Amino acid sequence: MDTSTGTWRARARRSRWMVLPMAAVAAAALASCSSSSPKPTTSPKPTSTSTASIPQVTAASFTRTFSTMADLKPLAAKGKGMVAAILPDTVTSARYTEFDAPYLTKAFETAGLSSSQFVIQNAQGSDATELTDAQADIAKGASVLVMDPLDSGVGAQIESYAKSHGVDVIDYDRLTLGGSREYYVSFNNVEVGKLIGQGFVSCVAAWHVKKPQVMVMRGSPTDNNATLFAQGYDSVLAPYFSSGKYSLVAQPAGTWQPPKAETEFQQEYTAHPNINAAVTPNDENTAPIITYLQTLHIPPKTFPLTGQDATLVGLQNVLSGYQCGTAYKPIYLEAQAAAALALYLRAGQTPPSGLVNGTTTDPQSHTQVPSVLLKPEWVTPSNMAATVIADNFVPAAQLCAGAYATDCSAAGITP
Repeated sequence: MDTSTGTWRARARRSRWMVLPMAAVAAAALASCSSSSPKPTTSPKPTSTSTASIPQVTAASFTRTFSTMADLKPLAAKGKGMVAAILPDTVTSARYTEFDAPYLTKAFETAGLSSSQFVIQNAQGSDATELTDAQADIAKGASVLVMDPLDSGVGAQIESYAKSHGVDVIDYDRLTLGGSREYYVSFNNVEVGKLIGQGFVSCVAAWHVKKPQVMVMRGSPTDNNATLFAQGYDSVLAPYFSSGKYSLVAQPAGTWQPPKAETEFQQEYTAHPNINAAVTPNDENTAPIITYLQTLHIPPKTFPLTGQDATLVGLQNVLSGYQCGTAYKPIYLEAQAAAALALYLRAGQTPPSGLVNGTTTDPQSHTQVPSVLLKPEWVTPSNMAATVIADNFVPAAQLCAGAYATDCSAAGITP
């Protein structure tokens, strides 16, 4: 957003929603939690012990085959308690039901956890649900929470509650500002922003845009991921603005809601009809803007727009020449990294330094959060077959349907 991943995102991070498994378990746990105060549970505290029986993985170990997770079976056997993963909603990003939930399930199962040793839930856009799910999971014996907070307010509440019950928390994809989590797992969101900025610059040149008059758009100002994305593309664009090669014409407040993004764009474009390019932070925000420009008969490969999350509509817009590219964040990497980190904590082991490969600054508390930071990719027609299609992130048959068949053929993509 992701960002890391989108879209009706907020976290770019985005309707065909499926009900996540374990809803009945969560409801029973919640009923139990409301009838009596949960007893504090104590998760095993990490140790620095490293033996041949403890697998060592790095942030670069994970692949689309999930084979690294099978290597973690000895670690899973040493652990105690349940791992609970709570995803935020089914509105801001389709990724949570289509990818995160099944990938997390596959990661835990491949590592050897039984269905009673992990649960994956979705808060359905409700702060209250996310909090009560977490409390219920802790009451049922969760020793580790993997949480993508709807917002930092509820995230901090959950983390405070978990800490008081001896439960470790991993922030997943989105950092809880002012929180007390132990670790953070995401894509390198500044790097995501840099890819967007670099893709925009390349596109302006390739599409021969003269005297670029640029609108720079952002995700929600309350989302730290959006701040990091903007930090990345601002750093790329700054020299072009300062040198006068580009002109910064407009910079709306920002949102992750596509209808609002379209409204922001239309208002600025109406006020400044000289705008001929825009940096847009994700595919979902970009899609209605493209539809609007098409109603104005703007031809392809003339008005650069960007994105992230490699959504079906975003990839089709890239293929047809209405979007420069999209920052692709392979969610199977993020899910495996979070699952592996949870398994180390569940077993009371200090995660290896090759896995925890960076830090992220919490801008509210100014603390450095140990982080697993994964690498995104910029996808254009030239590498689409080797990335999102090879990963089966988007089925070629869907991508190449109807009017996009010719574009797919030109890009070397065969349904």
